[in-house]
Amino acid sequence: MAWTVGDDRSGERIDKHVTEALADETVSRSQVQDWIRQGAVTVGGAPVKPNAKVAAGDEIVVRFAEPEPIEAQPEDIPLNVVYEDSDVIVINKPRGMVVHPAVGHSSGTVVNALLYHCKDLSGINGMMRPGIVHRIDKDTSGLLMAAKNDLAHASLAGQLKAHTVVRRYTALVYGKVPHDKGTIDAPIGRAKDDRKMFAVTDRNSKHAVTHFTVIERFEDYTVVELRLETGRTHQIRVHLKYIGHPIVGDPMYGGRSGRTLGMVGQALHAGVLGFVHPRTGEALEFNASLPQDMEDALHILRSR
Repeated sequence: MAWTVGDDRSGERIDKHVTEALADETVSRSQVQDWIRQGAVTVGGAPVKPNAKVAAGDEIVVRFAEPEPIEAQPEDIPLNVVYEDSDVIVINKPRGMVVHPAVGHSSGTVVNALLYHCKDLSGINGMMRPGIVHRIDKDTSGLLMAAKNDLAHASLAGQLKAHTVVRRYTALVYGKVPHDKGTIDAPIGRAKDDRKMFAVTDRNSKHAVTHFTVIERFEDYTVVELRLETGRTHQIRVHLKYIGHPIVGDPMYGGRSGRTLGMVGQALHAGVLGFVHPRTGEALEFNASLPQDMEDALHILRSR
């Protein structure tokens, strides 16, 4: 990759500048520093040190090593199948399960399980994410759809882009949400100080909208239903933190350790999923009950 430093970025450290320019959550600043020391990052054709400062007009080049080809392998992992036909499969993903293979998670994912269960999936997203049209976080439970062929994949992806897919989540959050319903319309981009996290920001961000309705209130907790209008990474988690009501048990955005009510991972469940069948045109909608750990947390609160 190559680019020219703009006037607004002059004076930045090269390691920080490159990390932010790549905007890849899998690439850390320490990784970029290693690349700089190895000579894989040059400024004006010459190697530099990680603490060197860039200037407006500098030509930055990053040379990446050829990645070793990796192909997801089928694994006999049980799936909770909610719906399945020759085009589409809908599963209820358990908390703790990664959707597709990535660095640090080469096996045990939804994709590995789907490859064993379905034998054939759409190839639009390549070898590592066959069939995957959308994803939910590792520690979020609930409904996930996958495409068995490219026709189905194109249709479902188009519906997601047009915001016509119904996606409703249930979350248990900290604090008593004062409004019965509302809309969080705030752009989301990478957090300035931690590239693995996201935040509400006007800098290099994308439009993001989440609608919420209060379902039940407790002394210092609230159950809310959330409807996604857009689908940004970590959107619900970031938006709820932004309004001062982070999700119980959220390891990245919760910030209230010791008050998780037994939850390991965020108390967020994708309970409703609806879409138009890509072949028949029939409107389908599916529901998945709350996982047991969320039910147990609510039982604790209702028993107080």
